[in-house]
Amino acid sequence: MNGLTVPRVRQLLTAARQTRILVLGDVMLDQFLWGRVARISPEAPVPVVEFERESFMPGGAANVARNLADLAVPTEIFGVVGQDDAARNLKHLLGQQQIGCAGLIATPQRMTSIKTRIVAHQQQVVRVDRETRSDLDEKISRRLISVLKKELNSAAALILGDYGKGVITQPLLDEIKALCRERGIWLSFDPKPVHSLCLAGLSLITPNRKEAFELADMEDNSRAENPMEDKNLLRVAEKLLHDLAPAVLLITIGDQGMLLCQRGQKPFHIPTMAQEVFDVSGAGDTVIASFTLAIAAGASPLEAAIFSNHAAGIVVGKVGTATVQPEELIASFTR
Repeated sequence: MNGLTVPRVRQLLTAARQTRILVLGDVMLDQFLWGRVARISPEAPVPVVEFERESFMPGGAANVARNLADLAVPTEIFGVVGQDDAARNLKHLLGQQQIGCAGLIATPQRMTSIKTRIVAHQQQVVRVDRETRSDLDEKISRRLISVLKKELNSAAALILGDYGKGVITQPLLDEIKALCRERGIWLSFDPKPVHSLCLAGLSLITPNRKEAFELADMEDNSRAENPMEDKNLLRVAEKLLHDLAPAVLLITIGDQGMLLCQRGQKPFHIPTMAQEVFDVSGAGDTVIASFTLAIAAGASPLEAAIFSNHAAGIVVGKVGTATVQPEELIASFTR
């Protein structure tokens, strides 16, 4: 029993098209250099990648927005970019997918984050990052809050994508929490423990196993085959629910699937739907986007978790930061 029927999935996707979801956070441009390896370099023991083609995709919080847009949800992105070619390229890509990007603030003080992945024979060989990591200054944070505030009233949910690049600061997070609380807007957050923030009082937190242990400041020294018998993991979930009091805690646990946790309820384990795993790049973006979409469309937390589990199972079977199409998602519920 998967808990969701095909008619219910169709109903949620249809309802989601009538909502509006905002995404705020560290936006990036993902660059892929595709090629093949036929020899090892004579200069060093490294593969020589013979270049074949290049592609670009929205990354970071912009990939969360892309996941929403590909499921036909009206979406707008808010963040900070540089005054550079990468920003122009990113805005062009977002525009092609009908993602509103009037909330992207350009400043000469920062560069647009670019992650360059070199891929050969469907395998990532190396990644090169170009980025600014310092916290936003107060002036730009105020501008970001100002443009967000104008759009919040007509939004069903807001997703915060923190990738540790400086856009999500504690003052900005505190103000956003207050704004969403006043308006009754669902607030989802994908945390990065390397970026120490107070995460109390959010609607949804979606750490992976490693991030959950780091957030709880506990060591992960054992892993059980059955997550429901994994005492360490269950203790971490209990601590995070107690300390941070989110409405929903969704811990992604790789090939074991997901653990849905809510205060006063027994955790619920959802086994992975992945048939094959080629690339986990951006899978967390798919999880938070599809879960939030489902909630905005009227799903229960359990329905939303099952919905997002199917979406994640599809994208990890693709190479690169991929998304899921409505037809693929519906088809996954017929297997």
